[in-house]
Amino acid sequence: MKNKSTILEKALREGRKTLSEYESKEFLKSYGIPATRESLVHTREECTKAAHAIGYPLVLKACSPQLAHKTEKGLVRLDLRSNQELILAFDDLMSRLEGNEKSILVQELIKGTRELVAGMTRDPQFGPCVMFGLGGIFTEILKDIAFRVAPLEKRDALDMTQEIKAHKILGAVRGMPAADMDLLCDILVKVGEIGLENESIQEIDINPLILSGAKPVAVDALIVLKGPG
Repeated sequence: MKNKSTILEKALREGRKTLSEYESKEFLKSYGIPATRESLVHTREECTKAAHAIGYPLVLKACSPQLAHKTEKGLVRLDLRSNQELILAFDDLMSRLEGNEKSILVQELIKGTRELVAGMTRDPQFGPCVMFGLGGIFTEILKDIAFRVAPLEKRDALDMTQEIKAHKILGAVRGMPAADMDLLCDILVKVGEIGLENESIQEIDINPLILSGAKPVAVDALIVLKGPG
């Protein structure tokens, strides 16, 4: 895992406005936030090696700081279950990418029907504000979210989780276990810490944060950096 300051320094030195998905999740992991097991690859050989290390089923995603909305652009391949499927998907994604820096993210497939969102936005008046709510495709449709100004105590985080209308999905429902609330609250507290400790970060978007059984796991993430001035 890369040092968190190294990840930020490199992006800022290059004048970038965002971290790639891979960099974003490596940064979150450095704060102890659980995220998918994954590897960034550039060749067929690296892809196969990563697949064997992580294990099937897998997800492949094109990965670049310039790439947002990968699903809409057809740059994600889900539920790959064999080496043959993997290589076909790898070749297809590489053919769709432009430029010299072509990177593919080999990622474990996280199974879970309960999708949440967590994040941070830096308000001009209040500073870092932590967000939690219903994730996936429902984030923009339902806007079922709660906010708190950082820093958060565990009780603040717990209150946030109960403020959303869909809070009952965090309990034991339809044969699924209740969410690990200690871990979920810890994630929200740490997102606030990141905002307070890193002035160069403008926004954090962890979406979806999927409940894999009881455990919340960051499956996709984007960190947006502040512009100069």
